[in-house]
Amino acid sequence: MSKLHLIIFLPFMAHGHMIPMLDMAKLFNSRGVRTTILSTLAFSDPIKKAQESGIEIGLIIIRLPNQESGLPEYIQRLDQVTTVDLVQKFVEAISLLQEPVEKLIQEFNPNCLVSDTFFPWTTDSAAKFCIPRLVFHGTGYLARCASEQMRLHKPFKNVSSDSEPFILPYLPHQLKFTRTQISPFDLRETEGEFAELIFQSREADRRSYGVAVNSFYELESSYADHYRNFLGIKAWNIGPLLLCNNGDEEKAGRGRKSSIDEHECLAWLDSKKPGSVVYACFGSMVSCTQAQLHEIAFGLESSGQDFIWVVRERRIDEMKSDFLPNEFEERIREKGLIINGWAPQVLILDHPSIGSFVTHCGWNSILEGVCAGVPMVTWPMFAEQFFNEKLVTQVLRIGVSVGNKQWRTVAIEGVQREAVAEAVRHVMVSGEAAEMRNRAKCYREMARKAVEEGGSSYTDLSALIEELSVYRRSK
Repeated sequence: MSKLHLIIFLPFMAHGHMIPMLDMAKLFNSRGVRTTILSTLAFSDPIKKAQESGIEIGLIIIRLPNQESGLPEYIQRLDQVTTVDLVQKFVEAISLLQEPVEKLIQEFNPNCLVSDTFFPWTTDSAAKFCIPRLVFHGTGYLARCASEQMRLHKPFKNVSSDSEPFILPYLPHQLKFTRTQISPFDLRETEGEFAELIFQSREADRRSYGVAVNSFYELESSYADHYRNFLGIKAWNIGPLLLCNNGDEEKAGRGRKSSIDEHECLAWLDSKKPGSVVYACFGSMVSCTQAQLHEIAFGLESSGQDFIWVVRERRIDEMKSDFLPNEFEERIREKGLIINGWAPQVLILDHPSIGSFVTHCGWNSILEGVCAGVPMVTWPMFAEQFFNEKLVTQVLRIGVSVGNKQWRTVAIEGVQREAVAEAVRHVMVSGEAAEMRNRAKCYREMARKAVEEGGSSYTDLSALIEELSVYRRSK
């Protein structure tokens, strides 16, 4: 039994941040540490479901201060924020959580606070009560190293045009980017509340106790070493966190309720040959124009491969029935399955019929692809996704890029259907496909061994728990 009596977790109000932090709480709990999550109502259901399954995770509902910040009551998470004015109010609401969170810290006296990077004030809150704050970024080591070197050296200033490539310096690999692939926050081209939040977060992170990383050493060993030794940041790799979920029910239940019955989905996959189906999904935050959706549709169709394509609910609401080309669903009825909304992604990727994954390169999706052992077609859109793409295509060599070079929160008609079809065929049936598939399967086995007793992530978590125990005794 651990010497720690309680760790409090504070996740950010977005699915890509909440889901892995719930998994982290489960992981600590499995090692004898009591865990409690502070969550708004928007994300309480997955926690309650974990409780009902017998996992002893505490849940404290915190109210997002909508009225005080001027934020409409219906907004409870980031993907509901659609205007600059709402962004400002959302950031204000986050900052107003400091007082109620500090009251809870004082009441429960935890050994440690694990909070998302987007709560920069928690560094001072933890210090106020003499407990360590662990930062959770929701990204891997390569992305963190690349982000730090971009901030420190700003190599984009030395190019003469947006399309001229530059090398990001002092990294283990020669990774090339263009200005168009770099976040406007890194380019310092964006002002406003959210930009200021990012700058505050970076400063607060550097004063925190350390970083909990949802990765495993074998996946990006040179970047784990670079992050800890060259950049001098204390960090523990404790992932892939998703592997703490066992069985189809837990895999299907990660995040929101699925928009399709998992048995219906699995039955469709059971009817297909092993490794013959392409799975395409762009996460919970990516939005596409109708023109780009049509290019995706025609690209998947002309690839000649069977496919499952997940289209976000919000696009369905906005585009109604026009989001797909005329008669598209009729034409692909035998070869394609379209899911409108939320899909049981881990369950789908783990199915033997899945042969590749078309992904926006969000870190959760990258890890899910790695743990399923499938090669990927990379289509980064924004955030740190262009960094994650380099890990897949150049470092691990388990995927190919679709060719997007524009950092945008909304995907416009920038990637043509021919590029989609070519990339899909490359990972499915080209001469390199089998080699990529074999490498992907090797990383899948490494991931599973990392979280087993004696594995790299298991050992790192043990070291972290021991260090937090020593910290407690020293106070």
